[in-house]
Amino acid sequence: MKTFKSGGVHPAENKLSANVAIQPLQLSKRVFIPISQNLGAPSQPVVKKGDEVKVGQLIAKGEAFISAHVHSSVSGKVFKVDEVIDSSGYRRPAVIIDVKDDEWEESIDKSEELKKEISFSKDEIVKKINEMGIVGLGGATFPSHVKLMVPEGKKAEVLLINGVECEPYLTSDHRLMMEKAEEILIGTKILMKGLGVDKAVIGIENNKPDAIEHLAQLCQNYDGITVQALKVKYPQGGEKQLIKAVTGREVPSGKLPIEVGCVVNNVGTAFAVYEAVQKNKPLFERVVTVTGKNIHNPQNFLVRIGTPVSELIEAVGGLPEDTGKIVSGGPMMGKALISQDVPVVKGTSGILLFNEQESHRAPLKACIRCAKCIQVCPMGLEPVLLAQLSDHQKWDEVEKERVMDCIECGSCHYTCPSGRPLLDYIRLGKFRVGQIIRNRSKN
Repeated sequence: MKTFKSGGVHPAENKLSANVAIQPLQLSKRVFIPISQNLGAPSQPVVKKGDEVKVGQLIAKGEAFISAHVHSSVSGKVFKVDEVIDSSGYRRPAVIIDVKDDEWEESIDKSEELKKEISFSKDEIVKKINEMGIVGLGGATFPSHVKLMVPEGKKAEVLLINGVECEPYLTSDHRLMMEKAEEILIGTKILMKGLGVDKAVIGIENNKPDAIEHLAQLCQNYDGITVQALKVKYPQGGEKQLIKAVTGREVPSGKLPIEVGCVVNNVGTAFAVYEAVQKNKPLFERVVTVTGKNIHNPQNFLVRIGTPVSELIEAVGGLPEDTGKIVSGGPMMGKALISQDVPVVKGTSGILLFNEQESHRAPLKACIRCAKCIQVCPMGLEPVLLAQLSDHQKWDEVEKERVMDCIECGSCHYTCPSGRPLLDYIRLGKFRVGQIIRNRSKN
């Protein structure tokens, strides 16, 4: 079974909602839509207090090269443009809308009809994906149209579609593959045309045999697309790990996948691309898994962007009494939320409720030099060294030890028998070294 070579761990899967069909979440009475929901430059609002908006209407424009437009997920009146707390705990600009009804922009095709024929040219596909505000839905939220703009001197050879979903608990991608497989395949063909490649591989971990079988059967009707079953090992869904597992190619340190002829997109992104190009539908809703061991009915919801997390929790029966932590994303790479009022954004893949016992970190002990963190690092780094250097603020040495190659998968922290907060220190090191690199490039 194919997989990446270096490191990796095997956390308990806890895919509690894998067999639960996607259900649309009831519309909120008020939504809070952050105007920056992508990796790169923030967007700029184009609406103001009192404006009437429809579902799918542009409310914030991404004007920089690496940026993405934001569209209204509801119809109603703009209450105000103000700051709201996001998943990071900081206040960010957002458009707050009071919901009246559910009136969509007339240009959006709301029909269930499957549109297979791709009439757009390569350039038109890139333009449409940009206009519709599509970003990577695997978590990084990198603007999707930029990935299709291959730099001069580089050549894309293969498109990889990431259906791994290696984070424990999360099942939103799994359900999409089961319920919207053909749309994903058409979206894949659109991305192939936008890139100018004739080969695509959908990588899926072997713990989803139903999705592997379903997509493999449908792939017979789509030239150039194949499904590759992969060994269950975290972080198999990491971009560089997926490339290594499927193609055998290794992305050099500090470089992007295009260096080895690869472009990677998530299955959720492929589905969003289908809706954008074939249905003229902006990215204003996404599938979110709401789960946890103490939730009686874990769910996969289709949620409008800007919906408060509290409403997702209420839809699964409310917050269990012994809840100790609310996490946005999966347990390995997700972030604990400081409030239930945080809104769902394009990058929200799941809401995970930990009980009190699960929420506490292991007691902190002295490092015993066991080297387990080094053995499990999928990037071949030395997490304990990076953490120590970051703690002592030796930023030049932190950079030299390739801290920017860290994918923040949390494998080092997960495996440490001494409960050392390795990832916390490494994230600090990445942040500071990133600042230094950006300042250096300005001079």
